[in-house]
Amino acid sequence: MSEQNPYASGDYRWGPQQQPGAPGYGYPNEAAGYGYPHAGPGYIPPQPAGLPVLVGGGAPLVSIGDITVVQDGVITPAGTLPLRGSVWNATDMSRTEERIPPVAIVLAIVFAVFCLLGLFFLLMKEKKTVGFIQVTVTSGGRHHATMVPATGPDTFHLVMGRLNYARSLSTM
Repeated sequence: MSEQNPYASGDYRWGPQQQPGAPGYGYPNEAAGYGYPHAGPGYIPPQPAGLPVLVGGGAPLVSIGDITVVQDGVITPAGTLPLRGSVWNATDMSRTEERIPPVAIVLAIVFAVFCLLGLFFLLMKEKKTVGFIQVTVTSGGRHHATMVPATGPDTFHLVMGRLNYARSLSTM
């Protein structure tokens, strides 16, 4: 019994156990186009699970933490809430601490030995803002809260500006 070499004809589109014209796994099919079945008009590819679905589409209008507001909805990690009639709240849980930096203490000790003017280094102050701003939205019987880190003393005012814009959109 002699076996034929499937590649002797120079046609390398077909596998060793496949007849010409029969589509196979991994081999292109001219009728469907590069090995994939034709999707047809109106085909919507499946979306990965866990990603938020934009309601009505459109670009995001404002984003506060993990809350995104689009034209007719509020997108949160827990799902989409209706924008109309949503209630927004913010709570400032940040604080600004003021302290003497370690560099000022070292300079005060070093220059106190040479002259008494080194004590003026103790007047140096360092301000640091720590904490979060909590933003909550309630709509359609559901509730979502997010925490925005405070990076400076003006962070609360920036978040309130975005929140007031979201409030104005919810009344339209």
